[in-house]
Amino acid sequence: MKIALLSPIAWRTPPRHYGPWETIVSLLAEGLVKQGMEVTLFATGDSQTSAHLDYVCQGPYEENRDMDAKVWECLHIAHLFEQADQFDIIHNNYDFLPLSYSRLVKTPVVTTIHGFSNPKILPVYQAYNRDNYYVSISNSDRSPDLNYLTTVYHGIDMDLFSLNKKPGEYLLYFGRIHPDKGAYEAIQIARRFGMKLLMAGIIQDEAYFHAQVAPYIDDINIIYVGSVGPARRNELLQGAYALLHPIYFNEPFGLSVVESMACGTPVITFNRGSMPEVINEGQTGFLVNNIDEAVDKLKVIPALDRSECRRWVHERFSKERMVADYISVYDDILQQTKF
Repeated sequence: MKIALLSPIAWRTPPRHYGPWETIVSLLAEGLVKQGMEVTLFATGDSQTSAHLDYVCQGPYEENRDMDAKVWECLHIAHLFEQADQFDIIHNNYDFLPLSYSRLVKTPVVTTIHGFSNPKILPVYQAYNRDNYYVSISNSDRSPDLNYLTTVYHGIDMDLFSLNKKPGEYLLYFGRIHPDKGAYEAIQIARRFGMKLLMAGIIQDEAYFHAQVAPYIDDINIIYVGSVGPARRNELLQGAYALLHPIYFNEPFGLSVVESMACGTPVITFNRGSMPEVINEGQTGFLVNNIDEAVDKLKVIPALDRSECRRWVHERFSKERMVADYISVYDDILQQTKF
């Protein structure tokens, strides 16, 4: 089977630090190659992969502000679709824009919908629904206006995350600094509970950071450590008492939540989006509705079995399970297109 994987070019595949979509595409590419598939990864030229790498964009546009993102997106996507007849399957991980190319080629296109960045993009998905195969990343992140082939939960590389069976002495916020992710609320939860908070992630909303987050950073009780790579990520996650994830949007999946549990660190999260699918309530963390409930549940974190957190992730969210699920998706599509 010859598979073309289309990755975003906002960041390298795999990313140096931030880049959730690129992370998933990288894990999928490596897993498919390991299973004997002939894989071509369309990503940035500095990407690292055991698949065949094809590119027109040398580096990520998020790391080079002189680049026009739309220009390089068009070149990147067209570069793949101009070679469509060389592949059995095109797997689109680049949101809605590649759908507008899909009717121009005979090769079937499967699109993993990594979340809807804006409801205004839905008309594109609707227009190309009958000509494409859609995969959701959680059952909660589905539009009633679309038809889906299946849901495939993200997987992680368990070898990158180390189990710590004992609760640490700090709380952790790990995500974009943005109102959706509840950075301010994480600070208030930590202050109410009386425990130090470490915060890691890119600053996506500068105004929000300076108004709602920066005033509390004192490098003693509230510490911002910036955006971190895999080694530091593992260190922070495994050393935490709990991960705070007080989201204010319907999270499509939540990689940091799964990564935290893989280290044995339970999660306190607002009950939004996919969280009931990702968290094993009362076993690997707690679903709460507000700051008061979060503070209350933090008191019982030591009673949770941190080994159970890792076991839960190993069973449901491993990269091996994700790869196997996608191979089944490809097989189903090729069977459908035979006739």
